[in-house]
Amino acid sequence: METFIIDVPVPSMGATVSELSVILIKVQPGDKVTKGQRLADLESDKSAFEFESPCDGTVHAVLGKAGATMTSGSVFLRLETTDESLRHLQSASAAPAVARAPAPAAIRSAGNVIWTPKATKAAQEAGLDPASITGIVATGPGNRVTSDDVQRYLDKQKG
Repeated sequence: METFIIDVPVPSMGATVSELSVILIKVQPGDKVTKGQRLADLESDKSAFEFESPCDGTVHAVLGKAGATMTSGSVFLRLETTDESLRHLQSASAAPAVARAPAPAAIRSAGNVIWTPKATKAAQEAGLDPASITGIVATGPGNRVTSDDVQRYLDKQKG
């Protein structure tokens, strides 16, 4: 069977979510993957989820970067596959994906702790500025502050 390279896009999470944060990448170029295998952990301001491979294949390139924010539909990675049902995703070019570094004030706090978007939103809704919070324990992937960490911090402050 002939192999070809497909562009695997960042998924769309509905009409109100146009960007997702890359929390953790589990694969690298050259890795063999199977359909349904966990490729990365992504997060919107509403939820975190596992991003899975759409087919069997070999990772050709990873364009997403941990800590980056990517727009829905942009190319997350490229896979070499023989799965003809995905021929419509065949890569037309080697143009890089639309990715940008996260806004420092939005997800980094004192001590350079990285906050997930959901945690940032939870802190702001509680009237706190994530950039000025110290002493919060980060338990998320890559030592990131999660919304659960924010809730524990708030509970501890109430005392």
